[in-house]
Amino acid sequence: MRILVLNWNDRENPHGGGAEVHLHETFGRIASVGHNVDLLASGWAGCAPRVSLDGIEVHRVGTRQSFALHARRYFARHLASSLHDVLVEDLNKIPLYTPRWGGPPVVALVHHLFGATAFREAAAPTAAVVWLAERGIPVAYRRTPFIAVSESTASDLTARGIPRGNVRVIHNGIDSDFFTPEPSARSAAPLFAYVGRLKRYKGVDIVLEAFAKLDRPDARLEIAGAGEYRPELERLARSLGIASRVRFAGYVSVESKRELLRRAWASVFASPKEGWGLTNIESAACGTPVIASDSPGLRESLIDGETGILVGHGDVSALAAAMARIASDPGLVDLLGVAGRRFAGRFTWERSAVETLTHLQHLVHGGNTQWK
Repeated sequence: MRILVLNWNDRENPHGGGAEVHLHETFGRIASVGHNVDLLASGWAGCAPRVSLDGIEVHRVGTRQSFALHARRYFARHLASSLHDVLVEDLNKIPLYTPRWGGPPVVALVHHLFGATAFREAAAPTAAVVWLAERGIPVAYRRTPFIAVSESTASDLTARGIPRGNVRVIHNGIDSDFFTPEPSARSAAPLFAYVGRLKRYKGVDIVLEAFAKLDRPDARLEIAGAGEYRPELERLARSLGIASRVRFAGYVSVESKRELLRRAWASVFASPKEGWGLTNIESAACGTPVIASDSPGLRESLIDGETGILVGHGDVSALAAAMARIASDPGLVDLLGVAGRRFAGRFTWERSAVETLTHLQHLVHGGNTQWK
């Protein structure tokens, strides 16, 4: 097959995150077994306009701000003649409305849609653009098959008007040979970790407020990740009187991320909505429990009371109580960690890639009449 993927970022982009991990882990494996995969993504200052990554030929055009303006024109000039069998659009940020491009049949890949949460992250005018752009999805993509990474995302699409029969759920995977437990690495004192981008909607402020309520002077919190929200979070930590017990590590390598997850007594995630919660599974694979908001996506990436603890989103006191429970019981940390490792073993990138390729082949060659 010849497959064209559209995503705002590739994995080398400084703004890349879990969606880009999914893209390269899945489509890199598809490319490795002989299929041709092109990726059209945005660029950034100083980047190479063309590069091969994981067997994927990456075309970079525009920037994070201008990608939507340049992508269709670049496709028409440089990629339309390649006669791809299928175009997979990662519906991430602003939809590109590729079914209207006049190119190959489209499959939409969705981690999560922002909806009203866009107003938590961006200024009102920008958030309104994102919100309005998403409102057009049920019309522009009405004949489009969807791949969702979780049941939560599938339900969101259905609620927006996409027929449930058009949505196939294919979960993310994990490299469980890389993310492994190392019991001797566990911190002697309670350590909590947040790993992810520092964006307003991620709820890192809730994690800081809960940590401030934790009556354990020996406990520490490490925050790994980059983003424009960091200065505000650092100010919040100072105002809460916990700056000396909170470390902002900035962007970290995947090796450093694994090392942090192994050291932590629990990872903490408090966003109101995620597509899946890949970091939760990585944490579980390292034998580390997860404390997370009981919100879409996140609730599927742990088993409450078995691999971690779910709390009501935004309930600072409940989150602090969950932290206190973990900090006071190393035996519970080990128990939840062992179960987490078993749970994470259910999800592999190989399975995700095989299911994705099989589904695309069925759609292209299996006569999906509604799509055609």
